[in-house]
Amino acid sequence: MAAPATVAQVSPDKIAILNHQQYDAPDTLSPSSVLPSPLDQFRAWFTSVQGRVHEPEAMALSTATPDGLPSTRIVLFKQLDARGFVFFTNYTSRKSRELEANPRASLAFYWREVSRSVRVVGRAEKVSKQESEEYFRSRPLGSRLSAWASRQSTVIQDGEVQKRMEELKQKFGVKDGQEDADIPLPDFWGGWRIVPNEIEFWAGKPSRVHDRVRYLRVEGSSDDSPQWKIDRLSP
Repeated sequence: MAAPATVAQVSPDKIAILNHQQYDAPDTLSPSSVLPSPLDQFRAWFTSVQGRVHEPEAMALSTATPDGLPSTRIVLFKQLDARGFVFFTNYTSRKSRELEANPRASLAFYWREVSRSVRVVGRAEKVSKQESEEYFRSRPLGSRLSAWASRQSTVIQDGEVQKRMEELKQKFGVKDGQEDADIPLPDFWGGWRIVPNEIEFWAGKPSRVHDRVRYLRVEGSSDDSPQWKIDRLSP
């Protein structure tokens, strides 16, 4: 692997990246080599990077207000089902408020260790309460308590969340050192699913001659059984 990027301090208020290591994805990506379904292709890629990529489930989620003001943050991908990509969050958070008002989003995975990336664009929908309940009960005790304690994206004071955590332990009868307890799913917490209409797979190559393959959903095909048009894109 080439040396890391060289950074120059051009002036007190400016830095410049002078070079960047060469990408070198181990495989060749083309419309003829990928699977017919982008969800199957994602499953194959995601499975193959386990143990090779640190935190492959980390993804950038971009949302926007109805008038187009964008916002991006890193969240954790939790499930892939027949319809799309699922993550869980507080339904009163900024991301959820924006998805309620403008139910469209994009996702981006970047797996540096293997020079691969995946980009997803689609429609957002809430998962069922049963799905949220099942996932919530699989979380560690502390994570279930923190879902109750955090009024996500609101301004707080130092120590405020920790104080709520202690109050919630008393409310739910959780004693110090206890590893599990019956913590109910909050009404304000659950999952979002991004149902894709476009998915792009990227494999980095030397001299920036990257492989890019894009799937576009065929207009009129259903969410449960979509048809896809597959093209190579210029790097």
